[in-house]
Amino acid sequence: MIRILVADDHPIVRAGLVALLEAEDDVEVVGTATTGVEAVEQALTKRPDVVLMDLRMPELDGDAATAQIRAGAPEVKVVILTTYESDDAILAGVEAGASGYLLKAAPEQELLAGVRAVAAGEVALAPRVAAMLVTRASRPPEPASALSPRELDVLRLVADGLSNRAIGERLFVGESTVKTHLLHVFAKLDVADRTRAVTRAMELGIL
Repeated sequence: MIRILVADDHPIVRAGLVALLEAEDDVEVVGTATTGVEAVEQALTKRPDVVLMDLRMPELDGDAATAQIRAGAPEVKVVILTTYESDDAILAGVEAGASGYLLKAAPEQELLAGVRAVAAGEVALAPRVAAMLVTRASRPPEPASALSPRELDVLRLVADGLSNRAIGERLFVGESTVKTHLLHVFAKLDVADRTRAVTRAMELGIL
């Protein structure tokens, strides 16, 4: 029996998912959650096999809730189920530790197959999501020379441990400008956070 927690803030969608899942002989819905915080709390107490997680949730986004669940209960698998399929949204869910990323527009049998696959320790990705991840993985990062002098200045100050506000004060620019520079650095180095940007820059000999 696959024990599932359904986390979605839309009552109709939540009810539809519960009805679909409970019609299956090998599935048991052990709870529902309407916010990201509630999803984390229930996942850590009820320890379901799989959490079906909406990406856009009140109080705590689905990717952040996924990360907390995976940190507190590594044995609990999470499947992101959403209407959002932008590259950033997909990567946020995958990097948070989700074992699956399915779209709400998917056929019912595809959703059920994805849940069963994840419960069995496999990965379930909608075709569009899988294609994006393959494309991204095969794309080499831009060369270090692609970083502008100001982007390098910002990266060096990040390596020194300064906050965005402190970097802005040091460079006499606004905090939003610093964030923009950092986003460009992340994209060019093909990384997702400040720490990895610094370590990647060190690997490339930039810092």
